Amino acid sequence: MPVIAALLLDGVPGHHVTTPALCFGTADRCHPWVSYEVRLCAAPGFRSTGGPSSFGLATPWGLDGLEGLSEADTVLVPGHPEQPGGPPPEVAGTLRAAADRGCRIGAFGAGTFTLAAAGLLDGRRATTVPGLTAELARRHPRIEVDPHGEVVADGPFHTAAGVLGGVDLCLRLITLDHGEAVGVETERQLFLDLPADHGEGPDAPVSGAAVSGDTLGPTLDWLETRLDQPLTLDEIAAHAGLTVRGLSRRFRAETGLPPLQYLLRVRIQWAQRLLERGDEPVARIAARTGLGTPANLRHQFQRYTGTTPSVYRAAFRSMVDSLARPEDGPPKGDRR
Repeated sequence: MPVIAALLLDGVPGHHVTTPALCFGTADRCHPWVSYEVRLCAAPGFRSTGGPSSFGLATPWGLDGLEGLSEADTVLVPGHPEQPGGPPPEVAGTLRAAADRGCRIGAFGAGTFTLAAAGLLDGRRATTVPGLTAELARRHPRIEVDPHGEVVADGPFHTAAGVLGGVDLCLRLITLDHGEAVGVETERQLFLDLPADHGEGPDAPVSGAAVSGDTLGPTLDWLETRLDQPLTLDEIAAHAGLTVRGLSRRFRAETGLPPLQYLLRVRIQWAQRLLERGDEPVARIAARTGLGTPANLRHQFQRYTGTTPSVYRAAFRSMVDSLARPEDGPPKGDRR
């Protein structure tokens, strides 16, 4: 199980504290074959900001949590107020040790300044909060600062900008680990709050899941190019070179679903893509996805997603619009 360790420095805002567990936990919940362990590792003297809602944090690891990074596959540094003189020596040393053993390291918001102060970004590309990119370049001239990058990757180092930069960064890492289909579905669950099991039970896979031995790969590809056609079990079995009974056994073994349920799942997912990307009417989408009538599309779509096509389209566009709005820089003196 990959270990994701978030290094919490004094003053990190509460929403940055919860971002890694929210994102990686959502990936776990949506995809049974995905599994992460998320550790919150509080540095010495840690206390979150947030006025009346500020809080401290006790961790199960020694040295005020720094030992929790020793087995991490990925270390994340959320944003936090600037610390005079840079990060404490034990924090910088822990980050350098993680880099030396090949750990993947990410930072979002002003957390990039901590990696820079530890000397980990010299000669690399990086980004931070839009209002702080010039300051990052001034203090650390050996870093190639990208003032427009949302998530910038350079070798094992990943940095992200903006209020939602932590979410963007975590989703990028999930995509790198498990592919675009898992990353996209995790993002949907985060922003649209759709049911995770899609009406099929908690262990049901989604299109894009790994197929054991990939023995059905050509047939799955063939299905996805013929979603608008009325496909029968006999036709699918013939393409796979199997009997209908053998086809059903193979599908259950490799996808967790019978062939026609798998086909329905892929059709609904294609309907989701069409709703996201254009203005086609529901009747046209029903025809293109092989679901036949608008009534059947609405019925099956609601079973799968828990909402209607029109509500899904509106929610997705609202999400995209909110993410596309330019962000204001942080208040003067606020380095979160």
